[in-house]
Amino acid sequence: MSDEDDLEDFEPDQDDFEKEEDEKETEEGEDYRKEGEEFPEEWLPTPLTEDMMKEGLSLLCKTGSGLAHAYVKLEVKERDLTDIYLLRSYIHLRYVDVSENHLTDLSPLNYLTHLLWLKADGNRLRSAQLNELPYLQIASFAYNQITDTEGISHPRLQTLNLKGNRIHMVTGLDPQKLISLHTVELRGNQLESTLGINLPKLKNLYLVTHWVIGWCREEGTVLGVRMPVF
Repeated sequence: MSDEDDLEDFEPDQDDFEKEEDEKETEEGEDYRKEGEEFPEEWLPTPLTEDMMKEGLSLLCKTGSGLAHAYVKLEVKERDLTDIYLLRSYIHLRYVDVSENHLTDLSPLNYLTHLLWLKADGNRLRSAQLNELPYLQIASFAYNQITDTEGISHPRLQTLNLKGNRIHMVTGLDPQKLISLHTVELRGNQLESTLGINLPKLKNLYLVTHWVIGWCREEGTVLGVRMPVF
C-alpha cells in the first residue's frame, strides 16, 4: 500500500479530540498565555536540533511504495523553541505537536505535504497561514496572537481550533476550498460578527464559552441555533 493510500484511509477520532479539548479547557487558560497577557519581547534563539528530533519522533510506518520506513509522529512540546527550520527535511511526518514553545513562524511545515494532524498551541504566532496541505485534517492554533483567519485553505481540513487568539473578523475561509471543515473553535477571541463564516459542511461553531452555534441548512439558508455544550 502506498503512502497516499494510507493518508486517504486516515480517519481522525473526532470524539477523542473533542473530549481532550473539553477536559483541558479549564487548565489551558492557566497553562497557556492568558488573554491580554503580553509576551516577553525577546527570547534566546532556540532552534530545533537533531537530538530533539531523536527524542520526539515515534510511530514507525511504511512510506512511498511500502519498501521504506520512517517515523511519522513528532512531539516537541515545551522546548522553548524559536525555530523549526529542521522540519523541512522530515517530509514524511504526519502528526506534529509543537505546542508551548515561542514560535512565530510555521513556514517549514509547508514542506510536510503528508501532514494529517497539527497542534501548535501556546506559541507566539500572529497568523495560521500555511500553504495548502492536501491531507491535513485537524489543526489547532489555540492561545497564540493570531489576528485573522487568512491563509487556511486545506481541502481535507475537518477541525480548526483558533481558541484564545485576537481575532476580530473572520475572513479568507473559502467555502469552495474548505469543503470538509465541520468544526471551528473560536472561543476566547474578540469577534465582532459571524460574517465570513459560510462553510458547506459546518456542524459545530464554538464562539462563547459553554455555548455552541449549531448550523443547519434549510432551503439554502444557514440558520444559527444556540445550545449548551455538555
